[in-house]
Amino acid sequence: MNLTFIIGTVVAIVIMILGMMFTSAGGHFTVKPSQVINFFDPSSVLIVIGCTMAVVVASFPPKMLKAMPKHFMIMLNTKKYDPMYYIDQLVELAQVARKNGLLALEEKANAQTDPFFKQAIMLIVDANDADKVRGILNNDIECMSARHDGVAGMYERGSAVAPSFGMLGTLVGLINMLKNMNLSGDGGGSSSIGTDMGTALITTLYGCVLANMIFNPIASNLRTRDEEEVLCKMIIVEGIMSIQSGENPKSLREKLLTFVDQKQRGGDGSGAKGEKKSKSKKEK
Repeated sequence: MNLTFIIGTVVAIVIMILGMMFTSAGGHFTVKPSQVINFFDPSSVLIVIGCTMAVVVASFPPKMLKAMPKHFMIMLNTKKYDPMYYIDQLVELAQVARKNGLLALEEKANAQTDPFFKQAIMLIVDANDADKVRGILNNDIECMSARHDGVAGMYERGSAVAPSFGMLGTLVGLINMLKNMNLSGDGGGSSSIGTDMGTALITTLYGCVLANMIFNPIASNLRTRDEEEVLCKMIIVEGIMSIQSGENPKSLREKLLTFVDQKQRGGDGSGAKGEKKSKSKKEK
């Protein structure tokens, strides 16, 4: 579960509400429901959220819009693509291939749940040319990344238009305020300027919140998931090509570990953690 997104969003909302209470109370913390209700305006919600979602719907195909629940599930899942898992799997495949040949990997391929990993294994089992295998797999990664870029772009589009509709709502509020002004003082219209101005500015607030607290974090997290998936697939490509060329499993592991940072490399008992253990033994 992507706890950073959930915690960050909740904390931002709580801090914003506390700030509303603080400013409404003249610099003193007093909890009154009316202090938050002052910042709620149904017409502003309709203009900002309604128009922003309408523009997003108009800008992207139905297939992408229907997949929005899936996008949230992907964004919240931070452990789907683990580089160390794929490295261990590839080293195991290298050991099998070294002992029994490439044809022995077909059974391993059928057991894979990752379609890309399965395809990569079957390409070398079928004795395809190395350049052809690399070209097919790299093209798959590029097309996948392009699709993911389009999905993240949908939320970035929402982030871009939300503040604009916030300003649009402000203009609508100011127009209504000016039309209702009665400078002669007979109708008392000038006494509502403060209330009308506050309502007009709330739409700008909603636009900023929707863009920077909702759409932007979603787009950033989706791009992060894309980078994680691309990294794992690059590891698969490099590992599969090395297996096809008959590389030693130990050398293969050392090569694939260069794709991850030092802390992750210590997971197999070597690297950073191994260095710490040996250092502590020497000190003893």
